[in-house]
Amino acid sequence: MRKVLVPLLWFLAFSWLSSCSLDDDTPNFYFTTLKTVEAEMPESFELNETYDIKVTYVRPNGCTYFEKFEVYKTGETDREVYLQGSVLTNDDTACTEALEEVIATLKFNVIFTGEYHFKFYAGQDQNDRPVFLEYSVPVADAQTN
Repeated sequence: MRKVLVPLLWFLAFSWLSSCSLDDDTPNFYFTTLKTVEAEMPESFELNETYDIKVTYVRPNGCTYFEKFEVYKTGETDREVYLQGSVLTNDDTACTEALEEVIATLKFNVIFTGEYHFKFYAGQDQNDRPVFLEYSVPVADAQTN
């Protein structure tokens, strides 16, 4: 029985692996920048603390998914924040076209004193220039008694 079963399993495994086409290198997704609607910022930060910043963004359809935050340091305490998403392009997937507001959490570590300035990408204006939601959050003075 074993002499028959092992070759049969090898045949099935080889058949299954050879049925996958490695010649199809067409991408089944692409990356996009998602639009921020709102960010819940604290009134102030404390030095060397980490904060969970809830960011509400627009999910334009059922085939678009949040991937990650892209945070660019444009000055010592200046940050531009973009939400990167991926859009599935598989023809077999039916996508809903409904807009949905979703929340993602940005973990932010405060390492400088002063005031942090955040710019969250919110889309393009009529001249195709980026539009940002801007927030400023001071870092509270740590005073010891």
